[in-house]
Amino acid sequence: MKSWNLFYTQFVTYGGYKTVLDGLLTTVEIAVFGLIIGIAIGTVIAVIRVLPKYKPLPVVLDKIASVYVGFFRGTPMVVQLLIGYFVLLPALKISLDGTIVAIVIFGLNSGAYVSEIMRGGINSVDKGQLEAGRAVGLGYGRAMLKIVIPQAVKNILPTLGNEFIVLIKETSVVSFIAVVDITKAFRSIGDANYEYIIPYLMLAAVYLILVALITVMVRALERRFSKSERS
Repeated sequence: MKSWNLFYTQFVTYGGYKTVLDGLLTTVEIAVFGLIIGIAIGTVIAVIRVLPKYKPLPVVLDKIASVYVGFFRGTPMVVQLLIGYFVLLPALKISLDGTIVAIVIFGLNSGAYVSEIMRGGINSVDKGQLEAGRAVGLGYGRAMLKIVIPQAVKNILPTLGNEFIVLIKETSVVSFIAVVDITKAFRSIGDANYEYIIPYLMLAAVYLILVALITVMVRALERRFSKSERS
């Protein structure tokens, strides 16, 4: 009961809920924009990875893409944030808000994972679809963009939903670069009285609700795609 009273006092009386709401908005903002950037980068890399390697340029691009994917999949997100914020920005003499840095790093990280997801989705589309597009006069790029990629996205939608969930949970490390997300917000409430039981239980509940909402949204999109496919 004492833990609850301390939490209520800090959360309501002293306006801790405002910090929590701001932190929740930051968490969603980083995950959403990070996923959008990741999908854009991942799609480009996936197309590069499946390009025929008859000419030198596709080979060089494929090597660059492999290094990119290897780095971002092979190092922890928190290390990438620390390098980006405390190493690259000072070296380039650039000053950016921590939230912007987090969005960019999350997007780059997500791009590496989405590229492999998207590559699997592209490979799952019958090769005859691409050949049919080329046969009616579409270039390779237009055929990929108009025929193959839309089908690939539909095939990998559940996996993209999982990637979004991962990004939501990974935002818990952005406090390393002084960004106040939902985790940092609840931790600050606990820090006020050194009582962390209720704040951390509430934090877990918020993450569970966010994941449940994302799951419902992804399933709704899957049903919509299924209906449009049948019609």
